[in-house]
Amino acid sequence: MQLAGVVVGPIALLALVSALVSACHVAGAVLTAAVLADLVGGDGAVVAPLLGALVGVVAVRSALLWLREVAAARFGIAIRTRLRGELLRRIASLGPAWAQGERSGAITHTVVDGVEALDAYYSRYLPQLLVTCVVPAAVTGWLFTVSVPAAAVLAVSVTCAVVVPRGWDARLLRTGRTRWRAYEKLAADYLEATQAIGVLRVFGAGKRTGDALAARGEELHGSTMTQLRVSLVESAVSALALHLGTVATIVVACAGVLGGGAPAASVLLFLLCARECFRPVLDLSAHWHVGYQGLGAVEGIDEILTASPAVADTGTRAEPARPGAGLVLRHVGFRYPNGAGVDDVSFVCPPGGITGIVGPSGAGKSTLARLVVRHADPRHGTIELDGTPITDYTLAALRASIGVVGQHTHLFHGTVAENLRLARPDATPEEVRAAAHVADALDFIEALPRGFDTELTENGARLSGGQRQRLAIARAVLAATPVLLLDEATSALDVDTEERVLTRLAEHCPGTTRIVIAHRESALRGADTIVTIESGRVAGTVAR
Repeated sequence: MQLAGVVVGPIALLALVSALVSACHVAGAVLTAAVLADLVGGDGAVVAPLLGALVGVVAVRSALLWLREVAAARFGIAIRTRLRGELLRRIASLGPAWAQGERSGAITHTVVDGVEALDAYYSRYLPQLLVTCVVPAAVTGWLFTVSVPAAAVLAVSVTCAVVVPRGWDARLLRTGRTRWRAYEKLAADYLEATQAIGVLRVFGAGKRTGDALAARGEELHGSTMTQLRVSLVESAVSALALHLGTVATIVVACAGVLGGGAPAASVLLFLLCARECFRPVLDLSAHWHVGYQGLGAVEGIDEILTASPAVADTGTRAEPARPGAGLVLRHVGFRYPNGAGVDDVSFVCPPGGITGIVGPSGAGKSTLARLVVRHADPRHGTIELDGTPITDYTLAALRASIGVVGQHTHLFHGTVAENLRLARPDATPEEVRAAAHVADALDFIEALPRGFDTELTENGARLSGGQRQRLAIARAVLAATPVLLLDEATSALDVDTEERVLTRLAEHCPGTTRIVIAHRESALRGADTIVTIESGRVAGTVAR
């Protein structure tokens, strides 16, 4: 219940409508019994009025069924929307440090299929549970006024139909969780294989991967069959209680009639009302078999909602840094679990200047970039932006202060313009074109079939690496942040294109503080200071 928030009102409303539907079923049973009794033992004088009342009950029941379906659908949509929104906000707050330790397919499966499966639990099972607690008790209580022995047998039978199958619920839930984990793993494997299909073909690993996916599929099949066997046992117990309970009730009712303790019409009444006593129980069982699949996903959903972010958003400064703000690192240290990282790093990125960071692969350059944008926090030391520790900024203010073009560019499915406007949705077409010009991307964008309105495939798969990098640079230019961090941002560009991009950046962003991480000397053109990092430490600083 805590996952979905305040849902008591909608659940109570659905339970009320379902109870009214059950009341119509019971009323229909009573009227049908009365019609049959009058046809058999009466003069048929009240048959017409009773049939008219029965038609009215059927009409009301149909309207209530429509209302229940509409309300359940709307409630389900609200639940799914709220849960997915909460999960996505949580994932965003957890940041890249958390996401890098998880499988994308598993996250997607939880957010999409997991939340979808929970819909039935909230909108179907919980309201029906309330109905099952009320309706059979009310009907059997009324039937006690007709025949105490028959009503007592019916009450015991309904109780058994509700209580006995619950002994399988715990096992069914366990098998459901096992199946969900297998399903989640298979979904993650399929997504990973689809994304890497080119690599699999190049290395001839397609068949091996296919065999591995088939094995995962067999594992899911086995989990599903185990779950189905347990589920069928529970269904069989409910069906057995229904049939034996109905037969036993009718036998006792007939005995009461033969003994003169009850009218003959009571047998018809008990026969039809017994079905309506068991109907909520059977509906509950059906909704449980659908809803418990969502409970199997609760574990994954809860893991996301309770995960601890790598950094805490405890800052109080909500305003971004001033244009051209400087950046200072003082004795910064950080270690990964494997021991790699940086130690006692200190240097200054002057306001409006260009600071280059060089060093061999694995020296800690990208780690410093992660620390600057607070994807992680230093174990010791401080990083100051515009004279203020970056931990004093809210995360939103810090993100608005530092633009980043990383080693790996991500483009979303959508138009070129939509991708460039990611940081500034209100940017004018002229501003978008200007940013594309700075990144030397204007010519190839206009050569696309629809220019800026061309739809990109996922991650811009049909673009070259250099084109993707230039779009990422244009996106960062359009954001117009006081500080711009370029982490191997031009590594896929040829030297001439790189020179044009860097020259235009200097012309378009003269007051922007730039931090350039690179291996190539050409990418450091115009740098005021070059900091060399080796084995996680500053090996030297050269001012130009």
